[in-house]
Amino acid sequence: MTASMVSVCTSASKAATRGTGPTRTTGPFAYPSFASYVRARQPVLLRTARSLTANPSDAEDLLQTALTKTYVAWDRIEDHRALDGYVRRALLNTRTSQWRKRKVDEFACDELPEPDVLPTGDPAEQQVLRDAMWRAIMKLPDRQRAMVVLRYYEDLSEAQTAEVLGVSIGTVKSAVSRALGKLRDDPELTPVR
Repeated sequence: MTASMVSVCTSASKAATRGTGPTRTTGPFAYPSFASYVRARQPVLLRTARSLTANPSDAEDLLQTALTKTYVAWDRIEDHRALDGYVRRALLNTRTSQWRKRKVDEFACDELPEPDVLPTGDPAEQQVLRDAMWRAIMKLPDRQRAMVVLRYYEDLSEAQTAEVLGVSIGTVKSAVSRALGKLRDDPELTPVR
């Protein structure tokens, strides 16, 4: 704050407290009863504002706006015993106006952006299937089992599997093909199909 702004603010508040100068537009000192009301009731009104918004900072802004509206109408309010109701109504009206003015970033479109949800099966049935599959894999010869595990459980490519096992890509392809054939013929997996 610059020195000129400080002197202007100080002289305006002194004029307001002496009763000289502009009466209503001077600041919060024009209505000492308003200042004492805000000091006394601010915690209660802030709780009300917080019940209307999810963010505490937004609640403080909402209360400030409602109190500004109350201050502007201070001399028109006939019954000062009903001030809490007036401020609560100002809070609610201000919040409703904010809600109506909010920018909506959702647009209607021809296709739904969400992927289709696949129905999930019973977790117990899924575990039974996993157990049966693992028992069938354990029946495979060691080399075929290693290739199936690397390809489908570890999600390695055929080239990566060949590199890990030190064999050619063709060997991986043929061994995995034979292993899948054995898994298709496994009697323990037949009821699962």
